[in-house]
Amino acid sequence: MKYVIVIPDGAADEAQGSLGGKTPLEAAATPHMVALAKRGVVARACHTPKSLPAGSEIGNLSLLGYDPFAHFTGRAPMEAAAQGIELGEGDWAVRCNTVTVEDHGDGPVMVDFTADHITSEESAALLKTLQDEVASDPKWRGALEFVPGVSYRNLLIWRGDKLAAPFSNDTRTQAPHDWTDLVIHDAHPKGPGGGVLVDLMEASERIFADHSVNKKRVAEGHKPATSVWLWGQGGAPTLQPFAEKFGPKGAMITAVDLLRGIAALVGWDRIEVPGATGYLDTDYAAKGRYAIDALGKYDMVCVHVEAPDEASHEGRADEKVKAIEEIDRHIVGPLVEALEKRGEPWRMMISPDHPTFLSTKKHTHGDVPVCLAGEGIEADGAASYDDKVAAASELAFPNGWDAMRWFIKGS
Repeated sequence: MKYVIVIPDGAADEAQGSLGGKTPLEAAATPHMVALAKRGVVARACHTPKSLPAGSEIGNLSLLGYDPFAHFTGRAPMEAAAQGIELGEGDWAVRCNTVTVEDHGDGPVMVDFTADHITSEESAALLKTLQDEVASDPKWRGALEFVPGVSYRNLLIWRGDKLAAPFSNDTRTQAPHDWTDLVIHDAHPKGPGGGVLVDLMEASERIFADHSVNKKRVAEGHKPATSVWLWGQGGAPTLQPFAEKFGPKGAMITAVDLLRGIAALVGWDRIEVPGATGYLDTDYAAKGRYAIDALGKYDMVCVHVEAPDEASHEGRADEKVKAIEEIDRHIVGPLVEALEKRGEPWRMMISPDHPTFLSTKKHTHGDVPVCLAGEGIEADGAASYDDKVAAASELAFPNGWDAMRWFIKGS
C-alpha cells in the first residue's frame, strides 16, 4: 500500500463575501480533489484543541497521528530538530522572528511578522550582531545561541548546563502572526522568564535601529527588521517513530522548518525541493514531481504547502483560492495519476492542519475538512471537498490525531 498525505496549510476558512458567500475551498476550481471526494469520504477533524494554541505546531503534530497533549513541548524545539540541533536536559529552544513593528500613535503595531519577507542572508547578519553584542555579555555565561534559519524564521537556543533557564510551562508567549496590524502591548512574553525575553527583544530593537542591513533595506524600498520577537519556547520533545507507531516508512516534502522538524522527530526522511519557498511563489509543480519520484522509495509521502496559510495571514482571498487551485493542479492531480499508473493499492488524505481565517488573519480553533480515498475506503456520497460538505459529514474525529490510524487501517 502506498499512502499520500497532502496538507494545504490553513486552507480551511469561513464563507467570504468577496467569494460570493463561499469558502476558499468552495470557490477554488479543484477537479482532482472533488474526484477524490466522490470516490472516498469527506470527514471533519479537530487538530487544534481549544486548550492548546491554534497553531501549525499543534495542528500538524495531530494530523500526523500524535496526541499533542502527550507530546507537545513547544514550537521552537521542533524547528531545532529540523536544523539538527540537539536539546539536552535543561535546554530550551525559542522561536526568534525578525519582525517589523511601528508606532502608529495608539502604540506599537505588528506591521509585518516576516519583516517584509527579509532574506535569509539579511536575517543571519542581524542575528550575528545579536550574538556578538548581546549573547557575548558575561551575564549570559555563554548560554545563548542565536541560530539563523530561513528568512524571518530563526531560533534562540538556551543552554541550561551553562545557565539555568528561567522558563517553565507557565511561561506565556504570543505568535507574532496572530497580531498582524494590531497593537502589541498585551502580546509580550509573560510569566516565568517573560521579562528576560522582553529584555532581549528590546536589546535587539536598539541594535537593529542603526544596523547596516536595515539601512540598505530602507534604501531599496523594503521595511526594516525592527527587532526580534521571541515565542514558541520549549524543551526537547520525545516522539515514537512513525514506523513503529503506524507501520509505513515516510518522507516529508515541505519548505517550512516546523514540518522538517516534526519529520526528523518521527523518523521520516526529508526531501528538499528546489524552488519550494514556503510562500505564495513556491514551485507547486516541482513539489508534485518530487513527491511522485518519492513513491518508488517510501510507503508514505507527505506534501506540505504553506501558501494558503500565508495568503490568509495577508488577508488575500484571491491568492488563497489560487494557492488551493495550484495544489490541486500540480500536486493532487499528478499524484493520483502516478498512483493509478503504478498499479499498486493506494490511499490519499487531504487535510489542512487548522483553519486560518482571512477575516482575522489568524490561525483558528475548529474543524478542518478531511478527504480520505483509495483502496478499501468506501464512498460515502460526498459531492465535493470543502468546509461545508465536511461540516455535514457523519464521520468526525474530535481528537484529530485519531484520523491517521483510520486512514491507515481504513476504519
